[in-house]
Amino acid sequence: MKKVTIHELQKRKAAGQKICMVTAYDAAFARIFDEAGVDALLVGDSLGMVVQGHTSTLPVTMEHMLYHTQAVSRGAKRAHVVADLPFGSYQASDEEATHNAMRLLSEGGAGSVKLEGGEDYAPTIRRLVRAGIPVMGHIGLMPQQIHSTGGFVVQGRSEEDAQQIVRDAKALEQAGVYALVLEAIPMELARTLSAMLSIPTIGIGAGKHCDGQVLVCYDLLGMLADFKPKFVKQYTHLHTTISQATRQYCEEVRTGHFPSEEHTFRSMRLVSSTEEEPERANSVYGAPI
Repeated sequence: MKKVTIHELQKRKAAGQKICMVTAYDAAFARIFDEAGVDALLVGDSLGMVVQGHTSTLPVTMEHMLYHTQAVSRGAKRAHVVADLPFGSYQASDEEATHNAMRLLSEGGAGSVKLEGGEDYAPTIRRLVRAGIPVMGHIGLMPQQIHSTGGFVVQGRSEEDAQQIVRDAKALEQAGVYALVLEAIPMELARTLSAMLSIPTIGIGAGKHCDGQVLVCYDLLGMLADFKPKFVKQYTHLHTTISQATRQYCEEVRTGHFPSEEHTFRSMRLVSSTEEEPERANSVYGAPI
């Protein structure tokens, strides 16, 4: 099975083929998305909110990112794996940024890294690219900068802000990013950037004119009942499905209907000669708790 590379993703833009990217945080989901044909899996620091329960991405550490990137990399056979550089892992110095990015590739198994920041981070990106590390950029709404940008709000609505985002995009392309995430910006601005840049744009809350789209998998699957941003389309409602299945499980345990005979192992010594030999435990037993 041919692995999707950054060069393949770039070819998609030239060919007018849209790129599908989804976040993933473990091997099981990575395997499902991979088999479904997703082009790229983003191990996002969004795990701080959807997995760890924080109110922002800021508490996520390098060790957290390495753990989840390793899991996703083991589950993905075809899709390109992108890992976020978390807050504090690249801002202090280019040397620290290079060291941490290398860890995500060598220890985590990622194919590239993503970092948030505009033209101020162009020198850091150049350093990473020179070191042989593929970098995906991220501008517009940058969750790691919510304290300075006013929270999770749409960016680039004023002419001044839009022009800054254009400058950021040009600077990152020149610095060597192979693709650029555009988060929570007006559709018209995203359309201008996508036409202007030679690299693919991946939108999240940036409209249909980007070269690809990314969604947090928990949003796509409808797993968070009380959270549905305007830009999210829930393709199913797993919160309801999982809740109903769990309620049924609890009911059957309490009434004695589970486990039934078909879910029970029996001793060979108690099986009469007229009964069929039960399946051996090691052939039917699943993952241990």
